[in-house]
Amino acid sequence: MRAGRWLADHVVMGAAMLVLLYMFLPIFFVVLMSFNDPTSRLSYEFDGFTMANWTDPCGPSGMCGSVVTSLQIGFLATVGATLLGTLVAFALVRHRFRGRAATSLLIFLPMATPEVVMGSSLLALFTSAGLSGSLGFWSILVAHIMFCLSFVVVTVKARLAGLDQSLEQAAMDLYANEWQAFWRITFPLVFPGIMAAALLSFSLSFDDFIVTNFNHGNTITFPMFVWGSAQRGIPPQVNVIGTVMFMIALLLVLGSGVVRRRRPAAA
Repeated sequence: MRAGRWLADHVVMGAAMLVLLYMFLPIFFVVLMSFNDPTSRLSYEFDGFTMANWTDPCGPSGMCGSVVTSLQIGFLATVGATLLGTLVAFALVRHRFRGRAATSLLIFLPMATPEVVMGSSLLALFTSAGLSGSLGFWSILVAHIMFCLSFVVVTVKARLAGLDQSLEQAAMDLYANEWQAFWRITFPLVFPGIMAAALLSFSLSFDDFIVTNFNHGNTITFPMFVWGSAQRGIPPQVNVIGTVMFMIALLLVLGSGVVRRRRPAAA
């Protein structure tokens, strides 16, 4: 019996480790290639170790400019989508109005729509509105807010639906007004969901290629730069940017885990 239990535990552990290896193998390869010293631009093999890619990450012309553009669009799209999506989520969960069920259903459509369809539709919309000559930063931003909005609504709505409204009622029984009950009870409980939605929005916006490709005009984002570079050899500094983004995401995940562990202890 003990042998069977031991075998089952280790088989599950082994399967989990293989799945994790499958998930993270490309990331390990990106980290490794960030130290690569290629013999030519078209070489994708590890030809030698160097720190030059890290000491001069902006070496390739236009790369850091594209990263800054992606960061700007990602930040603004995150703020816009999180603000609008949170308001929509509160309206759908806390208020009853005509068309509420249809709105909840329609919110999912942008998530289910193929990106190539959304990108071409937005291009047709901008062109019909006479904005084909103005495609660029702002058209990309409008598109990114549009497809991030659904993910924010779904994430925040799920968090709100799981809240016990009796907590707010208890606060109001203790003479808190509606604003105090919201700010001191509801918002702290919903905040993890809002943060998760914001991080998801930034990630979706930063690495979007398909929708951006239809509406970028002369603006080059980081995914567009990588795609353009692939035709003449991707510079190894691209792997440096990928490694930095992975490390930032890892720190955010670890930080949120630390905060979650400290909260019960503080309570």
